[in-house]
Amino acid sequence: MLETLLPILIFTALALAAIGAVRRIRLWRQGRPSPVNLFKGLAALPRRYLVDLHHVIGRDKMISNTHVATAGGFVAAAVLMILVHGLGIANPLLGGLLLLASASMFVGSLFVARRRINPPKRLSKGPWMRLPKSLMAFSIGVFLITLPTVGLLPEGLLEGGGSWLLALVLAGVVAWGLGEMFFGMTWGGPMKHAFAGALHLAFHRRAERFSTKKGGVGRSTGLKALNLEDEAAPLGVEKPADFTWNQLLGFDACVQCGRCEAVCPAFAAGQPLNPKKLIQDMVVGMAGGSDAAYAGSPYPGKPVGEHAGAPHAPIVAPVVMKEGKALVDADTLWSCTTCRACVEECPMMIEHVDAIVDMRRHLTLERGKTPNKGAEVLDNLIATDNPGGFDPSSRLNWAADLNLPLMAVLKQVDVLLWLGDGAFDMRNQRTLRALVKVLRAAEVDFAVLGTEERDSGDVARRLGDEATFQSLAKRNIATLAKYRFLQIVTCDPHSFHVLGNEYGELGGVYDVRHHSTFIAELFDAGRLTFTPWKGGRVTYHDPCYLGRYNGEYEAPRNVLKALGIEVKEMERSGFRSRCCGGGGGAPITDIPGERRIPDMRMNDVKESGAEVVAVGCPQCTAMLEGVVDASAEVRDIAELVADALVESPAADTSRRPTATTMAEEVIV
Repeated sequence: MLETLLPILIFTALALAAIGAVRRIRLWRQGRPSPVNLFKGLAALPRRYLVDLHHVIGRDKMISNTHVATAGGFVAAAVLMILVHGLGIANPLLGGLLLLASASMFVGSLFVARRRINPPKRLSKGPWMRLPKSLMAFSIGVFLITLPTVGLLPEGLLEGGGSWLLALVLAGVVAWGLGEMFFGMTWGGPMKHAFAGALHLAFHRRAERFSTKKGGVGRSTGLKALNLEDEAAPLGVEKPADFTWNQLLGFDACVQCGRCEAVCPAFAAGQPLNPKKLIQDMVVGMAGGSDAAYAGSPYPGKPVGEHAGAPHAPIVAPVVMKEGKALVDADTLWSCTTCRACVEECPMMIEHVDAIVDMRRHLTLERGKTPNKGAEVLDNLIATDNPGGFDPSSRLNWAADLNLPLMAVLKQVDVLLWLGDGAFDMRNQRTLRALVKVLRAAEVDFAVLGTEERDSGDVARRLGDEATFQSLAKRNIATLAKYRFLQIVTCDPHSFHVLGNEYGELGGVYDVRHHSTFIAELFDAGRLTFTPWKGGRVTYHDPCYLGRYNGEYEAPRNVLKALGIEVKEMERSGFRSRCCGGGGGAPITDIPGERRIPDMRMNDVKESGAEVVAVGCPQCTAMLEGVVDASAEVRDIAELVADALVESPAADTSRRPTATTMAEEVIV
């Protein structure tokens, strides 16, 4: 009897799964077109899943091993089960492999069950709590029905006579497992992420994140430009159907593990943002319905069950609604600091920040709804080319005594020093003066744009004003095109990122260095000498736009090491560094929470025991120095280097390093 039932169960489950897959694909295809290479993506899937994805999952060895045993066992068991029990290709070799695969899956399911006994707060509960039982049902059922195939049970044990009851029980267990694993994979349930996740990896919106080189995942962090000349294209995302189809697919791949929630600075500060719930809200909007079934942590201060959406309904209500709220409240989107901690931690490589900025673009460009000082800052950028509304002619007032060389005079130099809008900030002017001192000590051939420099457009873009960003960027690109230089150096990671990663799509391709990287290169080239550090204990704060956005973690630490400083690392450092709260326009939109993000970061500094926190970003400096009763002094790396410089003997100042010399000594 069991031999008759098994093929029916297996192929019924497969047929229902196929119907569910068609239904799911139709939900994704509600989104806007996004061209992908179908065959190339599918061909790349095995490597992306087995290598690139596991570079992220592998950060937690226990979870990584559990995933290998459970997911790997399931895939192998499912294929072999179809061959052995579905198609009747039964032999001891295939049967033995099927036993091994199902046993591996069972072992993995035990670890899943252990994790679900007292799950971390970040894990979603609800349907996910039945996942271990479903995994066990599938693996145990497949294991038992395969034993006769390898001769470990008599062939007729489960056939006829009094064994029919046992056969029915086994068939029921297998049916339960098949229903959760196959049917639930496409119709909805804990296993949905497996089907959607595989296709998400194959057709990822940022295929460049996947590496073909040994060493792992690539890096793609620049926001995608809007085509402002296409009148038919929406300006940002108003409703779920305005996302591209593979963005919707990416949302559906969420495994609700809560890793993003655990590292989100806004969530930790009690602001109304939880990146995990935001992604789940997008899934609700794509399919239609309310968030009442959500079984994870809510947005702080916002109960679950009050919001609903539909594919063609606004994500954020055009007007304030007391009852029957739209899918997401605007302050949820404006709470994000765009630090990419969520993206960095996501085991399914979902792009949360892209989605948030896309929705901000609609609020800013179509509705003009940028909160608090947002509208004022954007008006200032349009009127004065800087967010503070300062007179553009005063950009070099801080350097009146430095006699800085100008690009307009020299036309060609090795290094263009990009000042950024820190040039209008009295605190950051100290950093810029220190950096100029370092460049001159190393006899670097450099110049500045002076009053020709405009804001890079970073703030405008993160606030959703793509039009102002592109206007600023194109004018800067036109200015830079007039001059010749080898590199751009800046002490602002936001300018560093935008110039290096986002201007290229608009025609501006440059070799851009953060000042910590450039100083490290100068030291390695023997062009800088330092006195040994005699100060207190020092920790280093990784700026989000230097670290997570651009992967530069070592150069700042190498500079500090060259100064004789042994860095006292904070618990959250490197790619897991906690954001200072200054990115993404967050200080401008200023969404209230239960505590301040920079206060939490300075508490991290305090716990490290450091007396000085070294930074490499004017935003980080401003945010951390704004903490009341801070336990550590905030110093930019350029300031520490300038203080430690050993003055070289008088050099022939008439000798100007050539581009060739600079390229040989520093750049190459």
